Amino acid sequence: MNAPPVPYRGRFAPTPSGPLHFGSIVAAAGSFLDARAHGGAWHLRIDDLDPPRTVPGAADAIITTLDRFGFQWDGPVVRQSARTLAYATALQSLAARAHVYRCTCSRTEIARSGLPGIEGPRYPGTCRGGPSHPGRTAARRLDVRDVTVTFEDRLQGAVTQSLEAAIGGCVLQRADGVLASLLACAVDDADAGFTHVVRGADLLASTPRQIHLQRLLGYPTPAYSTWSRPTPPVSKLSKQTRAAPVDDRTCPTLLQVLVFRTGTTRGMDRWFARRSVGLGHSRVAHGPRHIVRIPAPALTGRGTRVCRTAATQSFPDSALLLCEPP
Repeated sequence: MNAPPVPYRGRFAPTPSGPLHFGSIVAAAGSFLDARAHGGAWHLRIDDLDPPRTVPGAADAIITTLDRFGFQWDGPVVRQSARTLAYATALQSLAARAHVYRCTCSRTEIARSGLPGIEGPRYPGTCRGGPSHPGRTAARRLDVRDVTVTFEDRLQGAVTQSLEAAIGGCVLQRADGVLASLLACAVDDADAGFTHVVRGADLLASTPRQIHLQRLLGYPTPAYSTWSRPTPPVSKLSKQTRAAPVDDRTCPTLLQVLVFRTGTTRGMDRWFARRSVGLGHSRVAHGPRHIVRIPAPALTGRGTRVCRTAATQSFPDSALLLCEPP
């Protein structure tokens, strides 16, 4: 007898380094709509593990913005800053099995090695046999020698990466004691039982090391969906590239999200400009569909009239519907 399917559990996990930018709303919409289209749960986690990057008040502002845009998450909001003991325990488990080593190399020293990687200079393995500078405070780095990871992305297809050739080794705990997001996300996703992760193309290169870490810790690997940048490509939509905070006006912003994800407005700009739009999900005659609806709170009952339909490039088995009251 086949085991029953595991219920869909997805999440959105912003870093509170400032207000939400447009890329954050695109990522939130992708994960939220995919979860709802599959009848699943969607959770919110605040990745506030790195104190220097955490801006006071940003987490509350993010939660307020998501609520204003109509995102309805399931369960309480989880904050990584409250779960450091779980991450430290996972790191100790890896160290006990010799999967991590102490590293005293500086970024300047790594850059001088001249080894190219997928995200800049690749770690040359200087400290694998022991710290190169015994007097320095050491970071802890994951050993990725002879590791090749292959996985199937729901949108990108088969992905294969040699971790040693790509990165050489990745830090799981900085010299100042801060634990890496890579480790924290692996622990959190497993503990929460997340089955699906939807995110942007800028994170595709880091997914193989995430999966390798999951396997070392005995965690299941969720199904990854990595949506591509639009054509023609644009720069990374993040705070690092000085992306502007998300527009407080929900209508224009949701229209931009629609354009980003479908590649067309189909004449909807004027329609949006006249109405207050919220994000939601409903079941219509032909099964679950993605819905941008009016008003934001619960217009899913009888009398809803579909105004526009646009198939999504990211999830072709679903549709994005624009609805208005009869």
